[in-house]
Amino acid sequence: MAMAAPEEEPTRDLYALLHLSPDASDEDIRKAYRHWAQVYHPDKYLDQQMKDIATENFQRIRDAYEILSDEQKRQIYDLYGMEGLTSGLELGPKLSKPEEIKEELERLRRRKEEEKFFSHSRPAGSVFANLSVPQFLEGGGIMRGMAMTSEVQTQLSKRNLASFGGNLAVTGRSGSGAATAVLRHQASSVASIEFMATAGLRSIIGVQATRQISRHSTATSGLAISLRDGSINLSNAWTRQLSEHAVGNIQLVLGGESGISVGWQREDEKSSATGEIKFGTGFFGASARYIRHFSSKSHGRIAGRVGSTALEFEVGGGRRISELSTVRMIYTIGIQGISWRFELHRAGQKLIVPVLLSANLDAWFAASTLLIPSSLYFILKSYVLKPYYKRREKRKALEKVESQSAQVREAREAAKRAQKLLEVVSNRKRQKQLDRDGLVITKALYGNKNIIRGGDQISEVSDDVTSQILDVTVPLNFLVTDSGQLKLHEGIKKSGIMGFCDPCPGEPKQLLVEYTYNGQNYKVLVDDYAELTIPQYAHSV
Repeated sequence: MAMAAPEEEPTRDLYALLHLSPDASDEDIRKAYRHWAQVYHPDKYLDQQMKDIATENFQRIRDAYEILSDEQKRQIYDLYGMEGLTSGLELGPKLSKPEEIKEELERLRRRKEEEKFFSHSRPAGSVFANLSVPQFLEGGGIMRGMAMTSEVQTQLSKRNLASFGGNLAVTGRSGSGAATAVLRHQASSVASIEFMATAGLRSIIGVQATRQISRHSTATSGLAISLRDGSINLSNAWTRQLSEHAVGNIQLVLGGESGISVGWQREDEKSSATGEIKFGTGFFGASARYIRHFSSKSHGRIAGRVGSTALEFEVGGGRRISELSTVRMIYTIGIQGISWRFELHRAGQKLIVPVLLSANLDAWFAASTLLIPSSLYFILKSYVLKPYYKRREKRKALEKVESQSAQVREAREAAKRAQKLLEVVSNRKRQKQLDRDGLVITKALYGNKNIIRGGDQISEVSDDVTSQILDVTVPLNFLVTDSGQLKLHEGIKKSGIMGFCDPCPGEPKQLLVEYTYNGQNYKVLVDDYAELTIPQYAHSV
């Protein structure tokens, strides 16, 4: 059974409408148009209601024919669907070869993507608010310090990117700040160079070059000069892909703060882990972190740091509360005391609030500050948050169904009107096949995959929107050839076939067909984009 076509590929509704293969020839398209025009041409009907139905569907057939019979329009449709035809993708008159048309379409598509990309800058920023409970209890303010960082990136051209940023920190009555500008030039597909300048207490200018030296390895070299004392720092870093999910890196720095560090990162769908060891002339340290994703929305983490200036352990977790927002709470214990850290991440913005609970290490206090919030969270999650999110998701699902119901109802009515005009010819073909003991479609249902699989229990299909299935027996009998065969082409969504519609947008769909041939009963179930060719002995029941 064929797999469903990817969602990003253009739909093939026009091919389905004319019952054509995507590689149909011009002659096939003309024959299909004449065939459908004989059924749906308005002049064939005297009754005004039937004439109106025929006019509506004949217009669809004529529009499909005009697009597929025009070589350039067909090229655009095959690559980008109807959106490509309606979004201003126009080709010059000098293009004649399919390769030239495709190249021009790709150029236009890239230009539109670049225009969209360049029209947006990418801002990012962080706000840190350091709070201290011991300081507050001693009569001082609860605010221990604040810090802010901000950065905005903008694409100057296809190869050039500029970023501008700054930071400001205040602790007690002292403060500091700096401004940074970076220009990045993509020299080639494997090499780039960056120029950097920082103004503040430590004014620095620097340059950094990066090059991919093999399929799995990248090297970076940098030079930074301090404008205050003229000191120079040299840095070299090497990164290598160790496996499908793991990366290792080594960095060497020579200068006022010489040192070497070795790091490792691993990430897959369920977890990520990092580790680093670094040492230099006046410091040493090691750190590790592990994050486990419990679901698409929640995760837990543990981390530890040890070195000449730090000794701490942290444990915590986070949850995605919306498409762009994530909240985290982290418990930290170390030589500087016991603290909580609250984080709110939204798009590129962060709000981080560390709260120092105690500067002293007390076992009972440490256990309480870890267990009490954890217990409260699990109680809230079980009895408040989880029921709330379930109700919200259910409400959103109902709202989605309600918003689509009018659209689905209109599509079902249009499909029924199209079937009404097919009915006479369909019944005639059906009777002809019955007389010769040929191919007769006895039942055909199209719609929600889960409902279709229980098709044996469906005795009558309701026209109500909530049924999520459509009876398509009439159009399939119409499509049976005089030789007693029926073929639905692969890669074409079946909702575009004349007399069909999409009865459940966004849901996976299947087609169930029960038929008789030579007095035998057959049954087949196919996916939405799969090919169907009947009769076949393999379908016998």
